[in-house]
Amino acid sequence: MTYCLAIRVDTGLVFCSDSRTHGGIDNVGTYSKMHRFGWSDQRHFCLLSAGNLATTQSVLRRLRQDIQRDQRISLRTVPSLDLAADYVGSIRAEVQQRHARRHSEPTDFTASFLLGGQIGSAPPGLRLIYPQGNAIHESSEHPFLQMGEVQYGKPLLDMVTSQWSLEAAARCALVSMDTTLQSNLSVGPPVELLILTGDRLDGGRHLRWGSEHLFLRELRSQWHQGLAAAIGRLPPFPWEESSLNREKTYKNAR
Repeated sequence: MTYCLAIRVDTGLVFCSDSRTHGGIDNVGTYSKMHRFGWSDQRHFCLLSAGNLATTQSVLRRLRQDIQRDQRISLRTVPSLDLAADYVGSIRAEVQQRHARRHSEPTDFTASFLLGGQIGSAPPGLRLIYPQGNAIHESSEHPFLQMGEVQYGKPLLDMVTSQWSLEAAARCALVSMDTTLQSNLSVGPPVELLILTGDRLDGGRHLRWGSEHLFLRELRSQWHQGLAAAIGRLPPFPWEESSLNREKTYKNAR
């Protein structure tokens, strides 16, 4: 399985992905699921992939070939993010159908993609491309999109608003990823993070860590400490409150 997520805030985009792939309990591999395409001062895209590895690799190969061969339609030429999502979705459909025709036995060749980026002066955005070919975008009320094992990290992302800073959103994305890593063995390191500042079109900041990297360990430790402290500040039950009041009265009397 996999876990990929992206967040849009007013100042840019955050992407985060794991790197574990597997075709069964004894067939586990490590492949990056974060793929970057960019032309300085013109446009930048990040494409997160999930699903059948053969399909995702074939789609990525085709995307790069179209760029290298100066095809009329490519990530370098599409005029909008919506058309970029349509373009990726059409290639995905072609690849899935080709793989399905070659195999008589039932095999799941489906794949999903999470595309984000910015073209020129247009605002940055995100598109989640489903295996069925349809796509959805983020919104100010729902500024994040996810693929894969989404349930473990979603409650954290529900806190995010578009007014958050890029760095705060990035830390939330990493805690969401770490929570999923701890809860599901089908999601695994290395963890990749990309922060794209809006209007810069400079490729952003790309980071990659193993699960035991000092930064991630410190992030996990402080998050757990903060949770424990927050639970300690939650309202007491009625019987606890009475007990606390009696203890306070006794101490004051002394």
